[in-house]
Amino acid sequence: MQQPKPYRITFLLLLLVLLIVFGLNISSGSVVIPLKSTLTAILGGDLQNESWNYIIWDYRIPKAITAILVGAGLALSGLLMQTLFRNPLAGPFVLGISSGASLGAAILIMGSTVLASFISFNFINDITLAIASSIGSFLVLLVVLAVATKVKDTMALLIIGLMFGSITAAIVSVLSYFTNAEKLQQYIYWSFGSLGNLSWQQLLLVFILVLVGICISIFSIKSLNALLLGENYARSLGVNMNKSRYLIIIATGILAGSITAFAGPIAFVGLAVPHLTRQIFNTTNHKILIPAVLIYGAILMLLCDTIAQLPSSANVLPINAITSIIGAPIVIWLLLRKRKMTF
Repeated sequence: MQQPKPYRITFLLLLLVLLIVFGLNISSGSVVIPLKSTLTAILGGDLQNESWNYIIWDYRIPKAITAILVGAGLALSGLLMQTLFRNPLAGPFVLGISSGASLGAAILIMGSTVLASFISFNFINDITLAIASSIGSFLVLLVVLAVATKVKDTMALLIIGLMFGSITAAIVSVLSYFTNAEKLQQYIYWSFGSLGNLSWQQLLLVFILVLVGICISIFSIKSLNALLLGENYARSLGVNMNKSRYLIIIATGILAGSITAFAGPIAFVGLAVPHLTRQIFNTTNHKILIPAVLIYGAILMLLCDTIAQLPSSANVLPINAITSIIGAPIVIWLLLRKRKMTF
């Protein structure tokens, strides 16, 4: 019973780092705003420069909160998938849910070219893209859940999920082939991922969905710990495997689907953060891992977004590229230093 104490200290340090990175992210951007002024605005003080106040509250704070939700949600969904399949290469998108969201966006953006004789989409904006992506991910989730009732082997479910991803990717490729350059460019831009397009109302919806996914995951902690030792062992402990599998898939679908719908497909975070967390905490207990991956995922996304903004420049790099460029070397270094993978 002496282990929780150092974990508490580590969590306090991580929360402190999260607050520091959050403040750094808000104070960075094309318009240089002093950190002191940023803190004053956050604490409710009045700034002499009204444009700074507008930039902080209507753009930077929503974007920073989006980064926290995206990083935490993707990291948690990656942890759930790696535990369910007991596969270190599993991520939040192995069930094809993200591909379903991409297919929904692709049909909305590029379908007006391919299906011009049947239907025309003249209402493409951030809201309709989020709706189309949500419908696509939700439909794939329903199909995966239906398959899960027929397939008892978890590894077979993993392979079927990958096949769903391949099918949806193939349909997107066909749409891309027949669409015009303008629509193709619009879809590619969406696929880069973006954290800065959400309003406060959309942000509230994402927060609720991520919170639901977190609550389901916390409810499944016992099942997740048991699954690490195999399905037969989990059953011997009284774990209802069918119910547990459905809950884990639903939680992953809610997290990955909602995030992809509103922020686009963002790679690497869900795959790497669980490994990063296990290396640092050196534990497989999900009671520790779940809050840890939430914080690490949020910190990583905030750091990547800060770098992507190119301080003092109007250009913003694709967040999808930055997450891999910055995060992958960190994980490689940790694995080389530890010389083994804790799983």
